[in-house]
Amino acid sequence: MELDYAKIDKELLPALDDFPALEIDRGNIEKIRALLLERAPLPSSLAVKEEELKIVKADREIPIFIFRKSSKPSQPVVLWIHGGGYIFGSAYDERAKVIADFCDCTVVSVEYRLAPEHPFPAGAEDCMAALEWVFDNADSLGTQAGKIAIGGASAGAGMAAGVSLMNRDGRNIPLCFQVLLYPMLDNLHATPSGNITNHPVWKRSTSFNAWEMYLNGTPAEAASEYAAPSRAESLKGLPPTYISVGSEDLFRDEDIGFGQKLIEDGIPCEMSVFPGMYHAGEGFAPAAKVSRRLNQSFLAALKDALT
Repeated sequence: MELDYAKIDKELLPALDDFPALEIDRGNIEKIRALLLERAPLPSSLAVKEEELKIVKADREIPIFIFRKSSKPSQPVVLWIHGGGYIFGSAYDERAKVIADFCDCTVVSVEYRLAPEHPFPAGAEDCMAALEWVFDNADSLGTQAGKIAIGGASAGAGMAAGVSLMNRDGRNIPLCFQVLLYPMLDNLHATPSGNITNHPVWKRSTSFNAWEMYLNGTPAEAASEYAAPSRAESLKGLPPTYISVGSEDLFRDEDIGFGQKLIEDGIPCEMSVFPGMYHAGEGFAPAAKVSRRLNQSFLAALKDALT
């Protein structure tokens, strides 16, 4: 099946001339990382405070960035997990800064280990360690141990959902919310939207290659639910959730299905499907009306959860 590009919001189309769908595999991952680094947008002028630290966990150090708008005491805190298909991206993430500014909260963004050099569960373990550090160090951080949210975009959102499951089944640190922006949840893509081959930005073949690198092979339905949360038999015990996805995103149907399962398992879940939006389109065309609605929607939901 192929996507009819007439379905894409007209304000989002021009950006695709400068950013065709990515072709990524094990042979070119280093080249793609360098290319994306060159094309990274300039940092915004948001007046947020920044701090870089390293969490010591067993035999490794996990870099984190801490972003804050103010020094008010007892701030809510968001553990933010950057996107990038589990294979690229940086914790120095503009959206983490936007969240800190809009919600006047502390945002801890994790520089987790990437595949294929460090396949699952390395990245998820780093993020789980960061969650434990945030909870255990609430007093010294000036944050509330009872107001911790977790979130991410794309692979970061899939990682956040997996870490929420790991946490539920392990230490069970109380989470007040999870915000999942077009999460990468299912290594099979066995859905109507997942069977479309020519999605913009992040297409089916590239996604399968990224999953192969992240899972260090192709375990299909045997993939861990902590890597592919769509495998989870039960979502009971997870925090209230916000999910957004575009109508023209490869992940659309797996994300909607995940939201429906959350609701079936008794978890409050708000879902937003943005018409004409392709994967991460708000990042490529931020001035588009649909892009502004997407950003306003998740920020409002997160701010409400943190107050």
